[in-house]
Amino acid sequence: MHVRGFTRHPNSGVADQTRGTFAGLIEKIPYLQELGVTAVELLPVFQFDAQDCPPGKINYWGYAPVSFFAPYQAYSSRQDPLGPVDEFRDMVKALHRGGIEVILDVVFNHTTESDHGGPTLCFRGLDNTMYYTLERDRSRYADYTGTGNTLNANHPVVRRMILDSLRYWVEAMHVDGFRFDLASVLGRDATGQPIPNPPILWDIESDPALAGTKLIAEAWDAAGLYQVGSFIGDSWKEWNGRFRDDVRAFFRGEPGSVTRIADRLLGSPEIYGHEEREAEQSVNFVTCHDGFTLNDLVSYDRKHNEANGEDNRDGSDDNHSWNCGMEGPTDDPAIETLRSRQVKNFLTVTMLSLGMPMILMGDEVRRTQFGNNNAYCQDNETSWLDWSLLDQHADVHRFVTLLNARRILRGAEHERQRVSLNQLIQQARKRWHGVRVGQPDWNEDSHSLAFEAEVRQEKLRVYLILNAYWEPLDFELPPVDDSGSDPWRRWIDTSLASPEDIVPWQRAPSLGGPTYRTEARSVVVLFRQDEGHTTFVSFSSGNR
Repeated sequence: MHVRGFTRHPNSGVADQTRGTFAGLIEKIPYLQELGVTAVELLPVFQFDAQDCPPGKINYWGYAPVSFFAPYQAYSSRQDPLGPVDEFRDMVKALHRGGIEVILDVVFNHTTESDHGGPTLCFRGLDNTMYYTLERDRSRYADYTGTGNTLNANHPVVRRMILDSLRYWVEAMHVDGFRFDLASVLGRDATGQPIPNPPILWDIESDPALAGTKLIAEAWDAAGLYQVGSFIGDSWKEWNGRFRDDVRAFFRGEPGSVTRIADRLLGSPEIYGHEEREAEQSVNFVTCHDGFTLNDLVSYDRKHNEANGEDNRDGSDDNHSWNCGMEGPTDDPAIETLRSRQVKNFLTVTMLSLGMPMILMGDEVRRTQFGNNNAYCQDNETSWLDWSLLDQHADVHRFVTLLNARRILRGAEHERQRVSLNQLIQQARKRWHGVRVGQPDWNEDSHSLAFEAEVRQEKLRVYLILNAYWEPLDFELPPVDDSGSDPWRRWIDTSLASPEDIVPWQRAPSLGGPTYRTEARSVVVLFRQDEGHTTFVSFSSGNR
């Protein structure tokens, strides 16, 4: 979530004086609760240089830090000296009262001072050789961040500054965790070489003041150091960039993607299995601020960043996107139907795969950036959340809300415990299938897969069908062997129009016949359970 972009649009319904501020976000907490959000990860809120961008633009994202101890003044509706601090804390307290945690996106890999020709704003004027990693001749900055400079994060003084900043935001500002931008930079020494046990990472993990704080790494940098699955430390979670790329590739119909998506569904054991950690080590996402929105992922084959003023050279060219038959907006109902289906496919796999799901602000209503996959300098309606989309794409919003509300309420008569569907699947006996039971197709040209999870203690079976093929496929269903079991019931079918695309668990229709026709480019989730068993899924949308 971007603090300003969440409520800045004139149609946000937020009071004019608080639009785009910490106070404006407070007004929208009921929306987040209804959606089922349990944590917000805020793009940078440290004081940054809004002019660090092309001429005539504004640095919107905020990855240009000047001070690591001050909230960004322009995000406050109050301009008195203590206004931004007090308003930020009010926002955190309000989110906590609403059952929502606050995670900050922090930038300890570089500052806004850019390369050797950049301005002197902070550490360059204090001790240039101490705070920055320099090239061998010391006349230029080493650039592992793509911004012109790199902080010398493992120098004792810089380590102390980073720890003091993190402690401040936890102890004085009461946040719950941090997502570290280009975190692999923190694993480099003063010469830029990766080191086996970076002192700063162990300092952060072992600091008593940060105990229990959520630590999430973007486990790569701009110079090719990629550490997804091998980031140093015992408590760090990781943005799983492989999940993003492989899920996109599967639903785009790329060859060889079926084996990879199978691994991502199970929490990416190919990547993380050697560490024997919980599945939540993997933060699963398909879109984030950096790249296409989910709507644009299914609406554009290529980036359209001309508005950034860099002749469309900026931003990634490797998007694994597919426009569903036409580039950009269209009035063709068939293409629009397919795009919404693909959006729901991505959301279903993200939410139901083992791990911690993350979605991008506005994806629940198909927010568009008009094909711009690097909107860092677009502080305008390109980046702001257009709240009219809530009506325009009400079916997608409903779909996300029911997916987020997936929970199992189970327990003995005197004790009840909420357990997510993901947790049950993690404990389940699992089997792979194809269009025929027990015969998954792992070939390079396969575009479909079925997955069965049996939770014996709950007497529950879940059947997930993925069809990225361009034609319908009839999938055999595992037989119902005994008379004490329910027939298979349909919870989700992304090919169906709302409200049949996802239904409350208790009202899921039962199926007849030994097969289920899965339409082209769709996802289906079925379940069955012994009659009389007390486990059920509750789709209430209150706090967790």
